[in-house]
Amino acid sequence: MGYFGHILLHNIIPLSIMIGLGAGLYRRFLLDIKTFSKLIFYLFTPVMIFKLLYESELSAVILFQIILFIVLFLGTLYAIAEVVLRFRKVEGGMKSAMRNSVLFYNSANYAIPLNQLVFANNPFTMSVQLIVMVFQSVLPNTYGIYAVNAHKSTLRETLRTIARMPVIYAVPLAVVLKELHIPIPQPLYEPVTYIANGYTALALLTLGVQLGQMKWQPDRLANIAWSNVLRLCVAPLLGFGIVWLLGIHGLMAQALVLSCAVPTSLASVLLAVEFDNEPDFASQAVFSSTVASIVTVTLVIYLIRFIP
Repeated sequence: MGYFGHILLHNIIPLSIMIGLGAGLYRRFLLDIKTFSKLIFYLFTPVMIFKLLYESELSAVILFQIILFIVLFLGTLYAIAEVVLRFRKVEGGMKSAMRNSVLFYNSANYAIPLNQLVFANNPFTMSVQLIVMVFQSVLPNTYGIYAVNAHKSTLRETLRTIARMPVIYAVPLAVVLKELHIPIPQPLYEPVTYIANGYTALALLTLGVQLGQMKWQPDRLANIAWSNVLRLCVAPLLGFGIVWLLGIHGLMAQALVLSCAVPTSLASVLLAVEFDNEPDFASQAVFSSTVASIVTVTLVIYLIRFIP
């Protein structure tokens, strides 16, 4: 069947079914998407991140290399996106929406099964992907909130909004409990597991609800195309360059490059909905990049085999 067929069957079709269910439920019951987004921001995301960090087993050296890669990758990608945005003279809410669609990528329900497929359930490469996922989960709840509010709120108001996000407290709590080897009683940890396991389903249903009420806007197609090119083509090429620059080799380099190649994250939609910042564009960017990734991700999978 090959990578193309496997990605289609094990990533695109399952995602599409969940998204389709969300769209259908919206059209049948007119669901309130704000309720969905609040559940994700204030409950499911912080609990999911807490569980991942508390259970991670990477060494400090490997963790530092991964974080250094992510910082260099996102910093350079931000600069490239900014050049494109200025070239296209994009302003206001659309500017932050486009930037978020490039910087926030689907490192969870797309990248994790993809990692399992490509590396045959290798525990090391999966640990690398989980750290990327944690970083990608924290970033929208900090920088992402700042980006969508900066053009319409004062810095003080924006920081106050970020301070209300539970995820910024879940991270240090998980790290402290893990490093001090403090066990969590089973009656408390069981609900954590239930909530963390429900994150992907709720996020995909939320995207479906947003797509169900979305108005397609042909005048945004050029911006969507630029977003997709930056996310699916420029980002993995940049990943190749940074692993070479840092001297990272083998499975770790391959896992990091592959993590850069996945489509736009649901987080960009959730931010757009929660803070009323171009939700239709964000939804279209996620949908189109997910479909286009069938081709681009397959190509990246082929190319990473040549990383020494």
